Parts: sequence; C-alpha cells; structure tokens
Amino acid sequence: MTIQEFKKLSIAELKSTSPSPALDTDVLLEHALGLTKTDLLLKTNQLIETEKFEWLKAALEKRKTGLPVAYITGYKEFYGYNFHVNPDVLIPKPDTEILVERAIEIIIEKMEAHPGKILSVCDMCTGSGCIGISVMKTLLQKYKISPSALPKFTLADISAPALETAHKNADSLILSPAEDSGSKVLLESKLCFIQSNLFEMLPYQYDIILSNPPYIPHTMVDELLKDGRNEPRLALDGDISLTGERAKDKNGQQKDDGLSVIKNLILQSKDSLCTMGTALVETGEYNAKQTAEFAEKSGFSAQIHKDLEGQLRVVELNKKT
Repeated sequence: MTIQEFKKLSIAELKSTSPSPALDTDVLLEHALGLTKTDLLLKTNQLIETEKFEWLKAALEKRKTGLPVAYITGYKEFYGYNFHVNPDVLIPKPDTEILVERAIEIIIEKMEAHPGKILSVCDMCTGSGCIGISVMKTLLQKYKISPSALPKFTLADISAPALETAHKNADSLILSPAEDSGSKVLLESKLCFIQSNLFEMLPYQYDIILSNPPYIPHTMVDELLKDGRNEPRLALDGDISLTGERAKDKNGQQKDDGLSVIKNLILQSKDSLCTMGTALVETGEYNAKQTAEFAEKSGFSAQIHKDLEGQLRVVELNKKT
C-alpha cells in the first residue's frame, strides 16, 4: 500500500471517531515512516514497508477507540520540544505555553534584580515535566544561562509513574544534550524529583512555584473520559481532597467546581513561597476568576493571564509579605 492509499483509508475510518482524521493520519505516518510533513507531500506514491504498515494498522485501530495520537506514538511536542508521554501523564496542551512564557519572564526579572542569587523553582503537579523542563531548557538554550547560574528546579507530583516520565524527559531534553560530563553533573545538581501530595514532602521555600494542577470539575471529568482518551483522572479531577476523597463543602455536599486542589495549593503556597515570591497556576477559563478571588482573600495579589485563544488561563500570585 502506498502512502496516499493509506491516507485515504485512514481518513475514511477515522471520520466518525476523530475530530481531525487528516491530521491524525499525517502524524501517525510521520512517526511510523520517519518522514516530515513535506516528505509526505512529495512521496505520496511511496510504498509502505510491511512491518511499518502493520504498526500503522494497529495504531489506526487504537485511534478509533479514542486513544490520543500522542499516547500511540509516545511523543507530544510542547513549547518546541518533544516530550515522552503515556497514560500516566496528561498530554501537554498549547494553552499551558503561556504559563511557561510568563515563568521565563519572571525568572529573568528576578535574576537581573538579584545578580548572583541562585533562584529556586518548584513545578508542582509536574506530570510529564513539560513546564519545568521547558523553562529550564529555554533558559539554557535561548537565554544562554550557564548551568552554574541556573535556578534549582524541583519537579513534584503525587504520582510515582508520572515522576518517572518527567525524569525520562529531563534526561532526554536536559541531561543527554549536555556538552561534557562536568556540565551533566552540574545540571543534575539543578534537578530534584520528589513524590509528594502537594507540598507535604517539601519543607522548603521557593522563589517561584509553577503548577498546572487538576482543575476540572468532577462531573466534567466523567464526560471527558467517555471518549476513550485514557488521560489519568488523578491529573484532571480538581474536586479531590488532600486525603484523596471527593471534596465536600461545609454542609457535606460534594463539590463540583474543580477548585479544591487549587485552593489547597494556594493555601500551602503561603508557607512554601519565599517573601516576594511568585506562583503561576493554570486554571480553567470557567474558574480562573474564582481562583484569583480566593488567592486575594488568602493574602496574595492576583493577576489573570489569557491563553492563545483569549481565554482566562493562568493566575499569577505574588506574596505580599
């Protein structure tokens, strides 16, 4: 079968289950055949090798169940970098890139204001590590910050399998590209991975806290997972208490606003942020204002940043004292 014939077959079979059958097909072909988008256009009559065709057929069947393409290929591009992903972690979304951009701005500002100080950054609920690792790699690659001057990054998550994925991404994107063994050792000293229920196992203070915590209302998660996307509920459901149960209000009613994890994160950040420290928290567009209001009631100043589509997305918290 040629590339063009497979594209026609795949698009036809995915029409009823995928919102983007053509894009899905191209991504699967690029991954299986090691081709670029341009190659696919130029090599439409190229025959697909038997082994690769068998992989593509199996991948097509998986996609028809609703499994995301990123979980099938094992990779997802985020902020220009290729991250390992699997069903233990959320698939990085473009909306989160605004958090990365603002984090880099804040770090550069703080480094310029306090020359010689080694900043500390915590990526809480790190998942694949896409936020912390993207910030760290950009500081190294784009801003040419030396490994010795680089902030120290703590990547924390309640999930051990998620931390394993984050560690894998740090190795492939930060440690493996190191120019020499000395640089690698220095970069390793700038990275720390800790399994923790929010800040429970982190008795430290940070200059900057970054987080894309679970923030989706419980019943909305139920609806999202019906399509077979297979993303971890633990990383989605914002209505979970610190003990791992469905959160309840003071009247004993189950909460369904996606704010329970965020509220606990904000309250714990009061002790986990240094004086004049900053936290960036991703929220849903439907609960960003409530997050900002709660932060201000908790003693922070708060500002909301919009994502690429103009939706309220990231709440910036600054500790006043």
